[in-house]
Amino acid sequence: MKIVIIKYNAGNVCSVEFGLQRLGISAIVTDDTEEILSADKIIFPGVGAAGFAMDYLSERNLDTLIKNCKQPFLGICLGMQLLCKHSEENDTKCIGVFDEQVKKFTGNIKVPHMGWNNIYDLKQPLFKDLHEEEYVYFVHSYYVEKSAHTAATANYGIEYSAALQKDNFYATQFHPEKSGKTGEKILKTFIEL
Repeated sequence: MKIVIIKYNAGNVCSVEFGLQRLGISAIVTDDTEEILSADKIIFPGVGAAGFAMDYLSERNLDTLIKNCKQPFLGICLGMQLLCKHSEENDTKCIGVFDEQVKKFTGNIKVPHMGWNNIYDLKQPLFKDLHEEEYVYFVHSYYVEKSAHTAATANYGIEYSAALQKDNFYATQFHPEKSGKTGEKILKTFIEL
């Protein structure tokens, strides 16, 4: 099985690669179109600024390629946000797999939201081996509101989408590769889809 991690000028690629290695799974880190198209599974992680990331993707036509992928596809953190339609971060037009808007946390809460938080209202298939209220690791200043595509929910001042799912596209706002045994189960389930 060929697993590709998309490289696109955003951090956190190495931690996802190491997370897979802990499961005995090797992956190719690349921004090469042919490598991505020939993958069995694609992972799109990221930590960084939406605007800079979208510039990199657009310059290489990876935004169009991603939107048209047919194989199981997992966006993580910034990767999830970039799969949405628009981000308030730098007023950025994103890829648009999901029709949702990415908004900045406001109000009397500490931003970024960083640390362990529970997730609930879990939907299959990505969370089939998990129990409600499992804890996972988050680091983010922006969020996606709950919608028809919400596959898991979290609460940080407000309820928001901890995960999204539409067709072959799966996405988590949290970092499964940093979420201990729970995150390992999620990555393993994705690889087995």
